Amino acid sequence: MIGTWPGRRWAVAIGAAILTVLVVGVPTVLIPNPWFGRTVPPTWWALPALLVTAALSGLVTATYVGSPATTAAPSPTRSELVGGFLTYLAVGCPVCNKVALLALGSAGAVQWFAPVQPVLALAGIVLLGYALRRRLAGERSCPLPSVPATPETARR
Repeated sequence: MIGTWPGRRWAVAIGAAILTVLVVGVPTVLIPNPWFGRTVPPTWWALPALLVTAALSGLVTATYVGSPATTAAPSPTRSELVGGFLTYLAVGCPVCNKVALLALGSAGAVQWFAPVQPVLALAGIVLLGYALRRRLAGERSCPLPSVPATPETARR
């Protein structure tokens, strides 16, 4: 189904993926920048998790671009939003996470929150994959008929 997407959908997918990398990568300092700092260096898996999340986010976002043969849900589902947020928490600095820092303290954030971060990344990726699968299944099962607009169909 994805292979038959028009260029407009692919452009949205690529743009959304790039935007995801920037929105998550800049504040978590996976993309070095002068605005944010990080006290704990990124883990080896943080960048691959971000790239997989960005690809899935781009594909899910592209499913909202209408085409003549598909219908799209009016708003993102919970699994899409939670999946992206979990990845944000997963790739961020454990000591820079204010909630973890307040709840666990500096040492607790490194000792307790940091080991959970790969699980959060995996959970986020699974949720985004699930959301993409549901969106694509909806496109296959509910195609819109191509009916030219007439006064009779406009009244329905």
